[in-house]
Amino acid sequence: MAPMLQDEGSSSVTSSPLQLFSMMSLSPNLGSPYPFVRELKSEERGLYLIHLLLTCANHVAAGSLENANIALEQISQLASPDGDTMQRIAAYFTEALADRILKAWPGLHKALNSTKLTLVSEEILVQKLFFELFPFMKVAFVLTNQAIVEAMEGEKMVHIIDLNAAEPAQWIALIQVLSARPEGPPHLRITGVHQQREVLEQMAFKLTEEAEKLDIPFQFNPVVSKLDNLDFEKLRVKTGEALAISSVLQLHSLLASDDELLRKKSPLAPKNLNGIHLPGVPQINQSTLGELLEKDLVNGHSRSPDSATSSPQSLSASAKMDGFVNALWGLTPKLMVITEQDSNHNGSTLMERLLEALYSYAALFDCLESTVPRTLERLKLEKMLFGEEIKNIIACEGAERKERHEKLEKWVQRLDLAGFGNLPLSYYGMLQAGRLLQGYGSDGYKIKEENGCVVICWQDRALFSVSAWRCRK
Repeated sequence: MAPMLQDEGSSSVTSSPLQLFSMMSLSPNLGSPYPFVRELKSEERGLYLIHLLLTCANHVAAGSLENANIALEQISQLASPDGDTMQRIAAYFTEALADRILKAWPGLHKALNSTKLTLVSEEILVQKLFFELFPFMKVAFVLTNQAIVEAMEGEKMVHIIDLNAAEPAQWIALIQVLSARPEGPPHLRITGVHQQREVLEQMAFKLTEEAEKLDIPFQFNPVVSKLDNLDFEKLRVKTGEALAISSVLQLHSLLASDDELLRKKSPLAPKNLNGIHLPGVPQINQSTLGELLEKDLVNGHSRSPDSATSSPQSLSASAKMDGFVNALWGLTPKLMVITEQDSNHNGSTLMERLLEALYSYAALFDCLESTVPRTLERLKLEKMLFGEEIKNIIACEGAERKERHEKLEKWVQRLDLAGFGNLPLSYYGMLQAGRLLQGYGSDGYKIKEENGCVVICWQDRALFSVSAWRCRK
């Protein structure tokens, strides 16, 4: 067993268990639970849980359900949704692996989920908790708003399309800044796209109230729609207005049909991604994991084969994404700002995605453990947002797998191919974002500039990226 480096209750997962994991064997005896596991300190228990999770995932990928079941049973004795960082992560990854196994029996899976309720009010609540408990979206909003203010200087008619109109705070702040322009405020129109009508109604009420208070000419255009079947005519883009587009954590979901397209093009791709048996997945071993973790120590993040620089051919297979981005280009926006998760959760194999997801969610859970007390609100956020994302990444395939987060370099390549040119975010915007993070009470939050774009990090782990674009005609 690896030496204990921290006291019981330590929360640092990003710098400890994931880095030390390569010291452990990946083939434990899965007979009966070891008698010592309940006595393990936090650090050692974290290592052992990672050990079991990867072993279990390997059995799931290989179709060895009996061994997977034994591993799940062992993990369940150590994992807990209200334990330390690694115990909480393990609880949600275990649930995701079990869900993947159940999907091999569609009738059983549907029966167990037939009475599951998804309340709109709960979805709205969990998104608000994410906004409040983390600074990531606030930083993205500051950078986006500053880019819009700079791009729209002197413009008299400004139209903003918000592809995820869920949080009014961003546009309230922008309305306040525009009201103080030396040349006077522009006529502002915001088109909000969201699946839930009540979310848009709340947004319209709050923004209209603020605009009236500051005497700014303002219109709100609600569009109730999913992104993948958005009717661009409903965006009502007019000639003579300066257009800005804001997309926050939305575009990755449009990659959801890529599996089927890529499988048709490649005879080497695994043939049974919806079931359990994945003969194309290599058996993981200590040396390959060691290599991944060494890269993590050097680069600040591990890179699966899928996150290496892609060829244009691999991106051109994203038919739905290509069509959507080309349609955005056709609107001729003066500015487009995109915020996305900066993680590689779109690998073709279960093991790739599990490794990458372990790294990024370890950082998010560690971040909460370090900055937020253990409350019911935190538990809700972890279960209803991160737990569901992990389940989608691990348990789902094909069009059902929406959480296909990719690294910034892939977005740069994709948008470049679509005819957009990168517009460097201003120094002043980054200065504002840095001040916001400094006021957040933890030195773990950082921002880094990458070729004019910004990545928002916890410690040295990049978690979200913000990039600005213009039409290259």
